[in-house]
Amino acid sequence: MRVLVADDERLLADTVAEGLRRLSMAVDVCYDGDGALERIGVNRYDVAVLDRDMPGHTGDEVCRSIADSQVGTRVLLLTAAAGIRDRVEGLGLGADDYLTKPFAFAELVARVQALGRRSTPALPPVLAQDGLVLDVGRHVATRDGRPLALSPKEFAVLHVLLRADGQVVSAEELLEQAWDEFADPFTNAVRVTMMTLRKKLGDPPVIHTVPKAGYRIGGTS
Repeated sequence: MRVLVADDERLLADTVAEGLRRLSMAVDVCYDGDGALERIGVNRYDVAVLDRDMPGHTGDEVCRSIADSQVGTRVLLLTAAAGIRDRVEGLGLGADDYLTKPFAFAELVARVQALGRRSTPALPPVLAQDGLVLDVGRHVATRDGRPLALSPKEFAVLHVLLRADGQVVSAEELLEQAWDEFADPFTNAVRVTMMTLRKKLGDPPVIHTVPKAGYRIGGTS
């Protein structure tokens, strides 16, 4: 899942982003509405977490722009205003959910995950294929019942491959979906992560390389 966090409270934005990254999400961060609009114009996000009261373009304006563009990005608005009227107003702008500050991080995670499931065709919370089981909500992965000690990035890559349901996923698509905006398209990060992931999955090999195309789970190598 790729997420944009935009909030002028830098410590809050950075803390939220770091927590989401630990759950294998690719997270970009900015601290004003202008930066949010710029990133949304370049990248495709599953979820945008927007503070309503940012400098420059407000979170309301960014939310409205996302809704008008119909790109499929789900919006979670953050605000210190807790009144019913404020919540109704925020949802009326096109937001998908609303969370008042201060909030529990666990609740934000649950809301982001729920919105992420709505940003794409519905997928079960537990993905399984060829002995691999990925419980996204609990952040647990197993193969043939054996727990897998995956890094956040390995978990994210495996999630992308399982979501593809046997279809080939290119290295570029993996970079787009599992890394953030600072990922170098010429880096060998995908290859290195794939190598360590395969080692942890063990034999027989379950991730196959399709020459000049990418990777897939299942089928033959």
